Amino acid sequence: MMRALLAAIGFLTRLPVPSGSLDDSARSGQLAWYPVVGLLVGALLWGLAWLLSGAPPLLAAALLLLGWVALTGGLHLDGLADSADAWVGGMGDRERTLAIMKDPRSGPIGVAAVVLVLLLKFAALAGLPRPDVALWLAPLLGRAVLTLAFVSTPYVRSGGLGSALVEAPRAACALGIVFALALCALAGWRGLGALLAVLAVFLPWRLACRRRLGGMTGDTCGALTELTEAAVLVVLGLGG
Repeated sequence: MMRALLAAIGFLTRLPVPSGSLDDSARSGQLAWYPVVGLLVGALLWGLAWLLSGAPPLLAAALLLLGWVALTGGLHLDGLADSADAWVGGMGDRERTLAIMKDPRSGPIGVAAVVLVLLLKFAALAGLPRPDVALWLAPLLGRAVLTLAFVSTPYVRSGGLGSALVEAPRAACALGIVFALALCALAGWRGLGALLAVLAVFLPWRLACRRRLGGMTGDTCGALTELTEAAVLVVLGLGG
């Protein structure tokens, strides 16, 4: 259990964790811990926001976003860029879309997608009080939605980074999702608003992935996390 948690922290963040060989159980079991890792990221962002509570809003938002990207290593931003390039350049063709996602280079569409999502996050962070519940809800749900994706959507990239997660224990994953839902309930109406934002992203994302690819890939999961985080921040920012 602890090895699976450490594997999840090591994969989803740049936090130093004990390294070592992982067995198949730890590799697949980490999926259930993704919501917990999301909460950990949120707690660190909350602490950073508290330290920046006296800073000018725009500067604080920029430093928070910088810390957010540094903490996660830009892992999901890479998936967002690859997915955006592939979705436009693939022109509706499954094999062409998958081939473009494997290309490590980013085209103009991918760069534009990353810039726009970061701009949305920055603007939302600048308008939020510091610290705010959105700072832990967004990363929590951005990773809980990955757990939901893997238990509800086929993974189509054989040998990809997410291939081991397909075998994750469903009961443990369900507990992870319930954990995220319970924390949303503690946040009251803002938690409900965040959940609605998640559904507004997840359902069209899943439909698009099924229609174009027959399922999802690691890159589309990265895009899902980034879009989910941005949607939660925007909705909670609009709601005050």
